[in-house]
Amino acid sequence: MPLPLHALALTAAALLTPLAAPPATAAPRCTSSVPYVSGAGGYTAYRIPATVRTPRGTILAFAEGRRDGVGDTGDIDVVVRRSSDGGCTWGPLTVVAAGNGDTRGNPAPVIDPRTGTVVLVTCSNAGDVTEAQIMRGEVPPERGRRVFVQHSGDDGRTFTPPREITDRVKPPGWRWYATGPGHALALTRGPHAGRLIVPANHSAAPPAGSSDTGREPRYYGAHALLSDDGGHTWRLGCIDAEYDGRHNANEQTAAQLPDGRVYFNARDQQGAAPGHRLDAHSADGGESLVRPLAPQPSLGDAPVVQGSVLQLRGTHAPLLFSAPSVPTTRKAMAVWSSRDGGLTFRKDVTLSGQRAAYSDLVPLDDEGRTVGILYETGAAGPYETIEFRRLQS
Repeated sequence: MPLPLHALALTAAALLTPLAAPPATAAPRCTSSVPYVSGAGGYTAYRIPATVRTPRGTILAFAEGRRDGVGDTGDIDVVVRRSSDGGCTWGPLTVVAAGNGDTRGNPAPVIDPRTGTVVLVTCSNAGDVTEAQIMRGEVPPERGRRVFVQHSGDDGRTFTPPREITDRVKPPGWRWYATGPGHALALTRGPHAGRLIVPANHSAAPPAGSSDTGREPRYYGAHALLSDDGGHTWRLGCIDAEYDGRHNANEQTAAQLPDGRVYFNARDQQGAAPGHRLDAHSADGGESLVRPLAPQPSLGDAPVVQGSVLQLRGTHAPLLFSAPSVPTTRKAMAVWSSRDGGLTFRKDVTLSGQRAAYSDLVPLDDEGRTVGILYETGAAGPYETIEFRRLQS
């Protein structure tokens, strides 16, 4: 059965006791399954989970299949597995975007609410260059970060070839670029209903005359990609780029609140302000932010890591956030909830005391009663497996 999202009803021992994870062939109505195990399927490691639920109820679990090791550089494919029973069993692994020696990654999938099509935005770069080299401006554009979109009209079984959209969404002065990672957002109400929003981040070049190289965390910034035609054309929306070193916005996630506003939550990459999470709201469908991204103190237990947000259905339903819950290390995956539109959060449940890193949240039914979390975890290190856990809201 799903694990309840009521931390107050659990003992401290229960919060810190790992639940046994059955294999991918577990029976229906399982608690958890393991769609990705590092070292299996031809890949040394799997990282960067992202998940969506299609209109047919299929769960798609995306990841990066890394052939050369756990690092971010090398021969990396974007892969997917499908589940038709709520994340208990999984079909075969499929390569969605092949690296062919280069790096393909940062999957940001979303369902087009008008057509039910799966839209996937990803990034790529040459397999022998690093993020540090790209941020320092040492890599020509054709070998640096590029942005692509794909579509699936058959419930995630097959995808169109990657189509490049870099020129539409990456200004010339930006160097690093990363979509998500984690699911993107489709607006379902308000004047921009149907709009697709991909939270993303970038880095900028230092100003002329600066002694900085561009590798400094202060040059990270956040932005969003917008599409109003089902992911066929894209443009930039809101951009948060202070470059002041106080708030260094990195990997982003987004949700639409019951009142129609868009909530953004970002990783703070070594900013001078306290904490490791930043957030902000948009009142115009992601075109702009009401105020710049600023620290979220009630998520102070989260370390420097990617996180995920998911708004459950219903006027008074909570906004969920997932991330590890030890400030100094990637450990103890947890889920927080907010009842005030992201102003404050409380921790509801810790999934286990094991090492853990990136995660993504997905609704498993139309009513929001059951939620899934796809997350990196392991007993000895956070990148041993990508587990899927079912939670009762």
